[in-house]
Amino acid sequence: MNFSRTLFASALSAAVLTLTACGSSVKLDDSASSGAAPITNASSGADANAASSNKVASVVVPDQAAAADASGLPRVIYFDFDSFVVKSEFTGAIDGHAKRLNAAKGTKVVIEGHTDERGGREYNLALGQKRAEAVQKSLVLLGVSAEQIEAVSFGEERPAAQGSGESAWSQNRRAEIKDR
Repeated sequence: MNFSRTLFASALSAAVLTLTACGSSVKLDDSASSGAAPITNASSGADANAASSNKVASVVVPDQAAAADASGLPRVIYFDFDSFVVKSEFTGAIDGHAKRLNAAKGTKVVIEGHTDERGGREYNLALGQKRAEAVQKSLVLLGVSAEQIEAVSFGEERPAAQGSGESAWSQNRRAEIKDR
């Protein structure tokens, strides 16, 4: 009987540790922002553990039409792990899209927010939405009409790369700007 209790306690402890490890310390609210779209991000220690993964990812290379528009502007904005902060390296692309949309007021875009496979479905949908809205907010702050932009989330449902490793995950943490 003691063996059964020990086995049960061990299994219960393992389940609690597993569920605790799946949690996230990042809050998905706007209280951290000051009204302006953030353009830098503090590094997250979580990617250090993910980088040590020895699983191999199969990479799906996006076609050039999806990666950039006719003017050569990148259409994909990448994000750090568990973050919806637009990184400074993408401000040029966002500025270019703002100029393009301001010059053609009839043009409408949809910004699709995506995540990697880690995290629960609801969490990933919320994070994807926050990523799309961060890009949307950046465009609006540059003068683009909010009526020209729709922000949607696909969470983890439409990965750009298959696999369970940082090389795939980094490609899936993105927002895509698509003309409607």
